Amino acid sequence: MSIFAQRRDKLLSSIRHEGLDGLLVTHPVNVTYLTGFSGEASYLVLADDKTILVSDGRFVGQLAEECPDLETLIRSTSQTIADAASSALGSVHAHTVGFESGHLTVADFETLRGKAGPIDWKPGASRVEGLRIIKDATELAQIREAIAIAEAAFARFQSDLQPERTEKQLHDAMEFHIRALGGKTTAFPTIVAVGDRAALPHAPPTGRRLGDAPFVLIDWGASGAFYKSDLTRVLWTHKPYSNSGLRAKFLQVFEVVQKAQAAAIERMHVGTALHDIDAAARAVISDAGFGEFFNHGLGHGFGLQIHEAPFLRPTGSGKLEAGMVITVEPGVYLPGEVGVRIEDDVLITADGPVILTSVPQSPDDWLNGS
Repeated sequence: MSIFAQRRDKLLSSIRHEGLDGLLVTHPVNVTYLTGFSGEASYLVLADDKTILVSDGRFVGQLAEECPDLETLIRSTSQTIADAASSALGSVHAHTVGFESGHLTVADFETLRGKAGPIDWKPGASRVEGLRIIKDATELAQIREAIAIAEAAFARFQSDLQPERTEKQLHDAMEFHIRALGGKTTAFPTIVAVGDRAALPHAPPTGRRLGDAPFVLIDWGASGAFYKSDLTRVLWTHKPYSNSGLRAKFLQVFEVVQKAQAAAIERMHVGTALHDIDAAARAVISDAGFGEFFNHGLGHGFGLQIHEAPFLRPTGSGKLEAGMVITVEPGVYLPGEVGVRIEDDVLITADGPVILTSVPQSPDDWLNGS
């Protein structure tokens, strides 16, 4: 049995406990998770007697390659996907069907309700996402691959760190390196923020040159075949140091952020409340006098998407479980002055946290090798 069939069986077992005998999956990421299909514009009808992947003629060959074990319904050019899904639902004899209320338009739902027959529809927001929180061995291998691509790209990227290069040019260079090393693309738009722009947590790339300030924040990741990675480092780019006062402030903030990350990772054991991990990092930053300048959650799960459950934040609910993969990315952002974020990817195991990323954290390490 394929890993995708195993996931579908697990999901079927879960929805039975909810009193459902069918599920319509419309979120493309969830369709991929359950089938291995990498295309778009397709729905999955899941029921006790059969499973049907509803798609269109553009993907006939691709479906045969990627999902040979699945029954498919290829809609005609005159049908909408909701029309075709209605037909599929009629063929599986499901009476109480769940749907993804966060990923189905009102118009498509009205079509389904009008054409699929006497079905008792039950909305839900996280039936598949709840399974995706825990990564299986196949997923972990792909995450490790995405991390390896991102780290290899960063090693190449360091040769691009020349004073005349702009944030936008460096942003594009990272995209090139990740693709050249086998990644589909970056996992998200790379952040390259020079100097005080590092105090903008999601700074868009501009024409500011690397030589305009003595440090730069780089937040990047790779998309592999399906799965992603996410890292952040801050590099000191001037040698010798031209501004001792700024250097001292930078190092002060860097050391606080580094200690905050270490404090959080130390708490990352099975059963620990998610908000307690955020609190451990936040306490270190607050005790250093920078509490008001840490203005986002500590971290997030990732996998098929770059932001997915679980979430480490003050209001986070739930506890750590083995198989979760989570970023840990505390930051301190002093407007107009200094911004530091350190981000690593952490796997939760029964024996404790395992840091999957290995790029050195020291802001000077790359200088020592240049």
